[in-house]
Order: sequence, then C-alpha cells, then structure tokens
Amino acid sequence: MSFRSRTLTDSAEYAPCGNCGNRGTTVAAHANKVSLGKGTGIKVPDFYVADLCDVCHALVDGRLGKLTKEEKWELWLRAYLKTIARWFNDGVVAVK
Repeated sequence: MSFRSRTLTDSAEYAPCGNCGNRGTTVAAHANKVSLGKGTGIKVPDFYVADLCDVCHALVDGRLGKLTKEEKWELWLRAYLKTIARWFNDGVVAVK
C-alpha cells in the first residue's frame, strides 16, 4: 500500500518532537519496519509516521548514536502514539 497524505506529513512541521519535546525541526519520520510495508526504496504508508526532531529522527534511522533495533523501535513507537493523539486533538484527523 502506498497511502500518501500531505496533511498528515505536513502537520509535523510545527509539532513538538514526540520523543524529546523539542520544536523547530520536527518532521514526519516514517517507520522502518518491513512488517508495516517498508522495503528497499519503499516507505511505509504516511499513516505510519511519528513527529520527530532532526536529532531523534537521526537516532531512529541509525545516523546518530548506537541504539539497538529494539531501542530504535521503542523510541519511534512512543513518538508515534503521541503523534496519533495529536492528530485527533488538533483536528488533523477526525472520525465521521
């Protein structure tokens, strides 16, 4: 599935980081799990994004730090759950 939503990804821009709470460089960081649809050159659907600042995003992607796979997943998942709550609280996503 290649679900794309500018609304979801763009909403990260002014949000606090779902991990550390910093603001200013927050992006929609896609999950890195094959089980969620990740593949070589293929991103997961845009509903699997977490609000992460540039530092926390680099940690999850392995460009910074020495986190284990489990630590990276837990960091991303914690931020993802906060992102989903923010989407509903801020009206980015609504139930009809």
